[in-house]
Amino acid sequence: MPIKVDLFIVDPQVDFCEPTGKLYVKNAEKDMDRLANMINRIGNKLNDIHVTLDSHHFFDIAHPIFFKNSAGQNPPPFTIISDTDVENGVWIPTIPSLTKPTIAYLKALKAANRYPHCIWPPHCLIGSEGASIYPEVFQALVKWEQENVAMVDMVTKGSNYMTEHFSGIKAEVPDPQDPSTQVNTKLIQTLLDADMIAIAGEAGSHCVRNTVIDIATEFGNVDYVKKMVLLEDATSPVPGFENFQTDFINEMVKKGMQISNTVDFLK
Repeated sequence: MPIKVDLFIVDPQVDFCEPTGKLYVKNAEKDMDRLANMINRIGNKLNDIHVTLDSHHFFDIAHPIFFKNSAGQNPPPFTIISDTDVENGVWIPTIPSLTKPTIAYLKALKAANRYPHCIWPPHCLIGSEGASIYPEVFQALVKWEQENVAMVDMVTKGSNYMTEHFSGIKAEVPDPQDPSTQVNTKLIQTLLDADMIAIAGEAGSHCVRNTVIDIATEFGNVDYVKKMVLLEDATSPVPGFENFQTDFINEMVKKGMQISNTVDFLK
C-alpha cells in the first residue's frame, strides 16, 4: 500500500518570491522554480498539497501605518517596537484607542519569546498582485489538480490586524474571539493522517520556521516529528535573520525532522 505523502508549502507568494516583491526573500524565486519542478515530477505521488497564503490589510500592527512617533512620523520598515516603547511614547498607535490592546499584545509576544515585534513593508495585501501565488508554482498546482482530480488545500492567514500570523497553524498571539487566529485543528488532523510531510516555502526564518515548530508542538509526539521532511533548497531566510532559520533547522533535526531537497525527494 503506497504511503500518504503531503506537501506543505508556506507562503509561495509574489511579494516574497519575486525580486520586485514588497518583502522579497533573496533567492526565493529559485526556491520556487525548483519546487514547481518537483511538483511536476512527483505529482502523482502526492496525496495532498497544503498552501498557506499570507493575507494582510494595509492597516496592520506590523505595518508602518499602525504606529507614529511624537512628530507624527510612521516607523520605517524593519523598526523593532517593544511594549516599553509604546508605554514610553517612543511609538504609539495612530488610533489612540488601540494603545492598551497594543501594549497587551506586545507583552504577550515578548512572553512567547519567539520574535521581537518587527515592522514590515506592507505586503501580501488582500486582493493585490503581491498576494498571488508565484506563477510557476501556481501552474504546477493547477496541473496537479487537473491530473489528480483533486483540490489544493488553500489556508489563508494574517487578516486579523492585531496580531502577527507567521505560522500556518496559529497566530503569534491568538485572539480568543477570532477562530482564524487559533490552532487550525482541522489542518493538524489532516497532517496526522499523512505518513510523510514535505515542507517548503518562504521564509525559512519566519513563516516556515514557526509553521514547523507549531506542527511539532501540536503533534505532541516525537514520532510524528520524524514524518516531516524539510526541502532545504526550497526555502530561504529573510536577509538579516539567517540565524533564525539555522537555529530552527538544527533544533528540529535533533527532534527527528528529516532534510532533503527537491531533486532527491521521492526520487
